Amino acid sequence: MLKTLTFAAVHFTVAFTVAYLLTGSLGIASLLAMVEPLCNTVAYFFHEKAWNALGRARRQSQAVAGAGI
Repeated sequence: MLKTLTFAAVHFTVAFTVAYLLTGSLGIASLLAMVEPLCNTVAYFFHEKAWNALGRARRQSQAVAGAGI
């Protein structure tokens, strides 16, 4: 979870900076910086869970294949 939170902090900073440079508006940049990274952070959290589950499934499959079952 700490990895997700630090990723979110970096993402918020990048999103705000890019949005501000593109629009020149603190309000729009702030809104975009809150909405877009929030969505991506949630997606990243679930992506990590799915990625880890896939790794476990692969290891189990290889263990079964290696055992000749």
